[in-house]
Amino acid sequence: MTCVRQYSSVAPIFRSDGIHGRHLGDGPVVLAFFPGAFTPPCTNEMVALQEYIGRFEDAGATVFGISADSAFSLEAFAEEHGLEFDLVSDMGGEAISAYDLELDLPDLGLHGIANRAVFVVDEAGTVTYAWVADDPTNEPDYTGRQRP
Repeated sequence: MTCVRQYSSVAPIFRSDGIHGRHLGDGPVVLAFFPGAFTPPCTNEMVALQEYIGRFEDAGATVFGISADSAFSLEAFAEEHGLEFDLVSDMGGEAISAYDLELDLPDLGLHGIANRAVFVVDEAGTVTYAWVADDPTNEPDYTGRQRP
């Protein structure tokens, strides 16, 4: 089960650069928050987004995967799985907090990681689509929304 949270029409603002140096902030963008690199559900999600990357690019959107992992870890993850879109390290939690996605998994010793969520933000900075998992092992419907 998943939920769509209510957000103001304006996307929370944060600034970061992805591991490939693309500027985060140019729109429209697809922001795919994920708990951690190299885990099965996160790998499935990022690989699925890669499979649809052409459709997002045809729609003029830039895709960013965002997690609390280090840039080093994300770079290795992207290389291992052939991800052509940028992954953003949010170790400080600025974006995760701005989107109210903090997740603690104390049994695994993880605190302040990102819950799984997808946001589409248009050029004006308006959230036009929001999906947030009620369980971080759930994955979004990759075929349901492909236009920003």
